[in-house]
Amino acid sequence: MLPPIPIPFIPVPITLQTFGVMLTGALLGSKKGFLSILLLVALIAIGIPLLSGGRGGLGVLTAPGGGYILSWPLAAFMIGWFTERLNHYSMRNLIFINVVGGILFIYLCGSLWFSFTTDLPFPQSFIANLAFLPGDAVKVVLTAALTIKLKQTGTVPILNETMKR
Repeated sequence: MLPPIPIPFIPVPITLQTFGVMLTGALLGSKKGFLSILLLVALIAIGIPLLSGGRGGLGVLTAPGGGYILSWPLAAFMIGWFTERLNHYSMRNLIFINVVGGILFIYLCGSLWFSFTTDLPFPQSFIANLAFLPGDAVKVVLTAALTIKLKQTGTVPILNETMKR
């Protein structure tokens, strides 16, 4: 398990967790992706240390970064829903879906919660997400490339059911 990378000016670390959320939605589809990530969040809530650095518990969800985590099931659903409707799995399509349905949605929810829990004005909390952009850009591209590769090779059995095209 990789440790979180702290950011000096906000109490929300850089992690690879959004990569998993995007990949889950893209590969499992809307319903299974949503349920899988919802189960993950529920397990985190009861204290199982599944987050980077071995974190878990309700305290993590009520902390300033909790809004990001709570948005994951819906982000996986949206990514899965849009991916299911694609007629052509291109890098451009999948990058767009992961940016809009994933990263921007997660930033929006996370920033709203961050603003609420810290009394930081929403515009400032949203701008703080700029610290995540370089890594999230890489994660979006990797998710799109891996989704296409796994779809083409058929190496993940569940893809045969969810990504037939």
